[in-house]
Amino acid sequence: MIKVGDTLPEITFSLRENGEGTNPTTADLFTNKKVVLFAVPGAFTPTCSNAHLPGYITLADKLADKGVDNIICLSVNDAFVMEAWGKSQNAEHVTMLADGGGEFSQAIGLAKDTGTFGGLRSGRYSMLVENSIVKALHIEAPGKFEVSDAQTMLASL
Repeated sequence: MIKVGDTLPEITFSLRENGEGTNPTTADLFTNKKVVLFAVPGAFTPTCSNAHLPGYITLADKLADKGVDNIICLSVNDAFVMEAWGKSQNAEHVTMLADGGGEFSQAIGLAKDTGTFGGLRSGRYSMLVENSIVKALHIEAPGKFEVSDAQTMLASL
């Protein structure tokens, strides 16, 4: 499992913004940048939609004031779903990143198999990444939402 001090693995993602699709790599997203990355088990799910993503939307300006260049929300969903979820949540200052096949989540050891409920998903976590190196990591226990929220991340900066 990934830990503080580790370098993120090189992965190619799917991203849709403003109706256009791209395939940024880990390097594109994290090199020479200070980024808050948080992951959720699924777009449009209750805790993710009612608390996790909205917290980062609300505190986006305060995170930027602390030097954060980008906030990324990652989920094992396709790019179309992530784009639609972002639009439905007015997530203008959050990059809604698709880890469609779960490659990134598996590579960092934070994937989980939910069986027939949804299959492969990401665990819930947040991390601060500076120039592709993990500087802070907050991993939730299964079924919990206590340490990966935006307020906790803001307090750790």
